[in-house]
Amino acid sequence: MHGAPALPASFAHMPYVNPDAPKGGRIIFGLLGTFDSLNPFIVKGIAVQQIRGYVVESLLARGNDEPFTLYGLLAQTIETDSARTFVTFRLNPLAKFSDGKRVLADDVLFSWQLMRDKGRPNHRLYYAKVEKAEALDERTVRFDFGGANDRELPLILGLMPIFPKHAVDVATFEDTSLTGPIGSGPYRVNGVRAGASVTLTRNPDYWGRDLPVNRGQWNFDEVRLDYYREANGAFEAFKRGLYDFRIENEPLRWHEGYDFAAVRSGEVIRDEIKPGTPQPSEYLVFNTRRPVFADIRVRQALTLLFDFEWINRNYFFGLYGRSAGYFAGSDLSAYTRPADAREKTLLAPFAASIRPDIMDGSYRLPVTDASGRDRASLRDALALLAQAGYQLDGTVLRQKASRTPLTFEILVTTRDQERIALAYQRDLKRAGITASVRAVDGVQFDQRRLSFEFDMIQNRWDQSLSPGNEQAFYWGSAAADNQGTRNYMGAKSPAIDAMIAALLEAHERTDFVPAVRALDRALIAGFYAIPIYNVRQQWIARWNRIERPKATALTGYLPETWWYKPGIKPASVKP
Repeated sequence: MHGAPALPASFAHMPYVNPDAPKGGRIIFGLLGTFDSLNPFIVKGIAVQQIRGYVVESLLARGNDEPFTLYGLLAQTIETDSARTFVTFRLNPLAKFSDGKRVLADDVLFSWQLMRDKGRPNHRLYYAKVEKAEALDERTVRFDFGGANDRELPLILGLMPIFPKHAVDVATFEDTSLTGPIGSGPYRVNGVRAGASVTLTRNPDYWGRDLPVNRGQWNFDEVRLDYYREANGAFEAFKRGLYDFRIENEPLRWHEGYDFAAVRSGEVIRDEIKPGTPQPSEYLVFNTRRPVFADIRVRQALTLLFDFEWINRNYFFGLYGRSAGYFAGSDLSAYTRPADAREKTLLAPFAASIRPDIMDGSYRLPVTDASGRDRASLRDALALLAQAGYQLDGTVLRQKASRTPLTFEILVTTRDQERIALAYQRDLKRAGITASVRAVDGVQFDQRRLSFEFDMIQNRWDQSLSPGNEQAFYWGSAAADNQGTRNYMGAKSPAIDAMIAALLEAHERTDFVPAVRALDRALIAGFYAIPIYNVRQQWIARWNRIERPKATALTGYLPETWWYKPGIKPASVKP
């Protein structure tokens, strides 16, 4: 995206793999939830996300040690100009789908049209920016962008999933399906137990097994994805060896739950990995489409009432940090940094919407005394609520004009979310605010989140070191009323839109970083969500029959680089 790739054209393998990793064996994933579709490229259904990468490939592959560099996969060569007004891909002559048919230019054009017309909202948005697409010959495709002024488009098209034109029914593509798709990737779908399990088996004729981008990866003969409906049951299954690794997201369990025999004997290994990407962050998200959250002063007050210090001490053993921004722990974060000259220029037309303390970096999230009864934060919150037209009537906070009490619902789907919501409910009650907590299953939660049918939810946006077009999908005005996008808060801000445009137009990282920081300031200034915590490390537990490379990618753990350790008998697993 900016600068030059880190690896030379003659590179032999990625730096974060073991190029001599043995092939064979099986790895079993334990995933929380369920699925009703094997198509992760459409809005309908809850899909198996691993289809992307394991089964369906793209023209290019990510370099996971770099912020945003792509290397050839299905595409053998890439050509573009300095202004990024076009991109031409020439396909590898060896590339073929799992049914033996060659990957041709017509398949690429077909895939682009399919995603543009019937893909997820972000795909439709991105691919509609192409002004003209044509096959120059059976292995070469050119895309022209006209006046899109979007330097990321060549890379976005490089990551486009490629489908076989001869094996896809366009009329039914948008319907959920449990039929395994035909792809060009290293695995094929070999078995499906609806809602419970999917088995992928290695394609022995995989065309790309010797490519440098693949060397040392895709090492298992079989990958099985087992789904669990309940978190405690999933953990107990791991302890019994029914699946091979788990990404731990609960501090209490990581702190106290791994004192079982297999850990003590060394059969289960615990890894703590610190990636170089922005720290994943959890938020309580205001749905600003709802009148109760339309006033920014109400959102500011409710932010003051969230007692992070109490929650972090009592629930999380002090393992979490907290940042007001959306790119925590990286040089893209604006939190605690004063705006530089470039940021000030970008934000000048929107000065009225950005608080001075957010511009100069002095704004800080409130810090309580961790008692659960902090008087200073309560006093400040009630003052803001008074400015917004609310006053205490005994123990109930009401609008002065209508006498309507301030109430809303917090929608949750996991035990951790419920614990946080109940603690926050207690804090709100001290201010006379009634928050009901409603727990629903994962399917209903996803449906309501995607259709914006909630007052408040907990959500996490994972960010990379090279944010781009997906930012419009997360917080752009055009996405606010488009169900299926991730603009859950309903943000409609000219400042946000302008900063997204600026980061897309940046030619060099020296222009890109200020644009992202300016976007971060616009998001912080809108008080669209209450920061809960930042995850500083990846916590991974794995049975010792699974081995991983010594080197870790910038992005953290990568199961596709792991391998089965010969000589260690796998646990007995139910079919």
